[in-house]
Amino acid sequence: MKINWNYPTSVWVGENRIKDLAEACKNLNISSPLFVTDKDLVNLDMTKKIILENKKKFNNLPIYSNFSGNPIGENVEEGVIEFKKNNCDGVIAFGGGSGLDVGKAIAFMSGQSRPIWDFEDIGDYWKRADENNIAPIIAIPTTAGTGSETGRASAIINKASGVKKIIFHPKFLPSIVILDPILTIDLSPRLTAATGMDALAHNLEAFCAPGFHPMADGIAIEGMRLIKKSLLIAFKNGKDLNTRADLLAAASMGSTAFQKGLGAIHSLSHPVNAQFNIHHGLSNAIFMPYVLSFNRNLIEKKIVSICDYLYLDKNFESFLNWILDFRKELKIPHKLSEVIETKKIDLKILSQMALDDPSTATNPKKLTIDDMKILYEHSISGELF
Repeated sequence: MKINWNYPTSVWVGENRIKDLAEACKNLNISSPLFVTDKDLVNLDMTKKIILENKKKFNNLPIYSNFSGNPIGENVEEGVIEFKKNNCDGVIAFGGGSGLDVGKAIAFMSGQSRPIWDFEDIGDYWKRADENNIAPIIAIPTTAGTGSETGRASAIINKASGVKKIIFHPKFLPSIVILDPILTIDLSPRLTAATGMDALAHNLEAFCAPGFHPMADGIAIEGMRLIKKSLLIAFKNGKDLNTRADLLAAASMGSTAFQKGLGAIHSLSHPVNAQFNIHHGLSNAIFMPYVLSFNRNLIEKKIVSICDYLYLDKNFESFLNWILDFRKELKIPHKLSEVIETKKIDLKILSQMALDDPSTATNPKKLTIDDMKILYEHSISGELF
C-alpha cells in the first residue's frame, strides 16, 4: 500500500514511506531541517538509521532531542536556539506526542518574539502570532495515540505553574505527515495499549462533545471502529502491519475529529500528567469509564446510536462494559490509586486545574469544581457512577 491523503493535510501513508522523507522536504522547499525527537527515541537503531540515511541527502541535519515525555516550555526554547544556530528552514518532528508537540512548537516559535504562553488556546490569542516566519513542519509519528501529526496545537507544561498548557495556532498543523506502520512495530505492548487508548479517548470524546459537526462525528465513529478492530491484535502481536496501519489512521482521525471538542477525560488527565508525569494515554484510559458513566444521561442516545456499527448490543451498558473489558485485556489499571500513591494526591489542587482545563468547556455535562473532585474520588476508589 502506498497512498496519499489530503485531509486534513497532506498525509503520505504506507509501508516504508519514511524513505520519502527527503522528497517531502523538497516538496516544502526545506533544505536545512532540524530533526526533533525525544532523548529515548534518538538512541534507537531505527532512528539512528533514518538520521544516517538522511544526512547523506542534506548538507546540514542538526538534531534536537533534549527532552522526554510531558515536555516543558524550556525544551521548546532550547530547540528554537538550535534551529536558529544552524540556520534551519524547517522541522522534522519525529516520535510520539512529545516529539511531535515539541517539533511543532519549535517551528512555530522560531518566528515569534513573544513567549510561548502568549499563544495559549484561549479566545483569539493565536492572532497575536507573526505568521510570516513560521517554519514548515513534517510530522512522523512512531506511536499511534496522540494524533498530534494532524493537530493545530501542542501540549506543553509551564514549569513555573506546573500546568499543562495547550498552545494553538492554525499553522501548527504539519504540511506533510508520513504514516509508516513499520515505525511502530517495535512499540512495546504497554505503550501500544496506552497510546491506542489515547486515540480511543480522542475519538470518543469528540463524538460525545456537544455541537453540530457531522464530519467530526463520522471520522470519530470510524476511528473507534478501527481501534476496536485492531488494538488488541497489535497488543498481542506488534509485528502485524495491517493493525499497526489501522491504529496510525485512527490516531490521526482522533486528532482531526477533536477540533469539535474533548471533555472531562482530558480535563482530569492533564493535571495528573503535569503533576505526576503519568503517561497521557494511560491516564485517559483510567478516567474513561468514570467520565462515561458520569455523562451518561446526556450521551446515552448518541452512544446507543453507534453500537450497531461497533458490533455491540444496542444499549449503554454494552458500550461501557466493552470499555471495561477492553481495558482489562490491555492490562490497563482500573483505578488512579494503582499508579499514584493516594497520599500524594491533593484533590483541591487537581480539581481546580481540571476545571480550568480547556477541555472542560466541551464536556457534555457542565462541570463544577465539586464534580471534578467527585470524579477524581471515584477514579481513586474504583466505583463507577
